[in-house]
Amino acid sequence: MLRKSAAVLLGILVGVFAMQVRAEEPLRIVLGFPAGASSDTVTRLIADKMRDSLGRPVVVENKPGAGGIVANMAVKSAPPDGNTLLLTPLATMVAYPFSYSKLAYDPFKDYVPVAHIAAFQLALGVGPNVPAKTLAEYVALVKKGGEYANFASAAVGSLPHFFGILFARTAGVQMTHVPYKGTANVLQALLSGEVPAGIVPISDIGTLAQSGKARVLASSGATRSPQYPDVPTFKESGYDIEGAAWYALFAPAGTPSDVVDRLSAAAIKAIQDPDVRKKIEPLGLEATGLGPAELAAIMKADHDKWGPVIQASGFKAD
Repeated sequence: MLRKSAAVLLGILVGVFAMQVRAEEPLRIVLGFPAGASSDTVTRLIADKMRDSLGRPVVVENKPGAGGIVANMAVKSAPPDGNTLLLTPLATMVAYPFSYSKLAYDPFKDYVPVAHIAAFQLALGVGPNVPAKTLAEYVALVKKGGEYANFASAAVGSLPHFFGILFARTAGVQMTHVPYKGTANVLQALLSGEVPAGIVPISDIGTLAQSGKARVLASSGATRSPQYPDVPTFKESGYDIEGAAWYALFAPAGTPSDVVDRLSAAAIKAIQDPDVRKKIEPLGLEATGLGPAELAAIMKADHDKWGPVIQASGFKAD
């Protein structure tokens, strides 16, 4: 009897210890892009706030590669236990299924929407050595050919890449895409003169423009960015195109709904924190904070909007 009681007590103690260890297991937020871009900034700000509200460690794990695909695959294969989240821009969930003929994940089947974090506009910017001060002047340079016809984006098959193709066709010019691994690398290439132009989130190039190290010629929104009111939209510049993107959190498929709801609430609370908003909105990011159902609806709408356009372009990343 004593042995049985001791065994029961030992089992209880082991269970309690296991629960404590599990409670202290960090929540990983996996990001498919390197440090230095707005995606990394917003991820780390959210992680800090979620750490407080959840009462557990929250770590950011940068897993750059293949334009974010490496991170998507890592989260797809992670246990659906609430310990792993993916923070990703629209591109990996909306554009890639159309721009890659062989994609090893399904955005709608392999992930669960958690929270829509922020929205942002894209922008066409040029480096300090490019003489164009307006979009019309830049198009005139592109028409001459040579190096001015090159433009960079953070990844092959991303929304900025596709937006560049769309702009070139609308402007009636030939442009060559130069892919980089992450927005931070695009900005470095612009500063060094390695490429003359790039299409990136306005939140990333805006800070360079404010310091005089680059110029933003046009933004992709339906209206001008509140943070950069002097930058005209593509439509205002005579090119009838627009497109906004977003950052959002996803969990592996199969994650229990109560766990998703808890993580969603913590993420929404984090992004709506006045301190976080104060830090990201000057960068050109609009803090949103929408739940799983709203994120799912936005994702479906963007899938239906961009899919036919990407397919019509004939572009394939592989």
